[in-house]
Amino acid sequence: MVFLEVVSPGPKTTKKTSKHKVYPYLLKGLTIDRPNQVWCTDITYTPMPKGHIYLVAIMDWYSRKVLSWRISNTLTADFCVSALKDAIRKYNIPEIFNTDQGSQFTSDEFIKTLKNTRKTKISMDGKGCWVNNVFIEKLWRSLKYEEVYLNAYESINEAKQRISKYFNNYNTFRPHVAMGEIR
Repeated sequence: MVFLEVVSPGPKTTKKTSKHKVYPYLLKGLTIDRPNQVWCTDITYTPMPKGHIYLVAIMDWYSRKVLSWRISNTLTADFCVSALKDAIRKYNIPEIFNTDQGSQFTSDEFIKTLKNTRKTKISMDGKGCWVNNVFIEKLWRSLKYEEVYLNAYESINEAKQRISKYFNNYNTFRPHVAMGEIR
């Protein structure tokens, strides 16, 4: 007997909360022509034998480089803040940081980390405007179809190792890297 499984969106990763401030979208009509001009972030989920894990990535829009990423088994802000701090430590700060209105990215901890840079402008997509973060959405599609769906991870540790290898390859050998190296 053959069983078919539909590959479709899973757990909702964007949960807006009315308590947090929403910032305007700053990228409309903007020419993005250099590294560290605009960074973006998003969360996706990865299926596991018993449930799923969440994956956040920070990406440079110009180079399409994955600057930092983290995995968590809970959908809280702390792993997103950790990825952001790591990207800032490694690559300095962006001029603009764009994200959706998910509670992790509108949380006090995440916004405080961005505001502490004193130079980064915060930009947020409107509701249902996934296309405004299209580059990271393309990253998720590539990751899932080229790595995740081909390999059933047995543990979080295995997922971390395989995803790390994938992102290293993505940053090093993909054609978008020719657009310019981020410093």
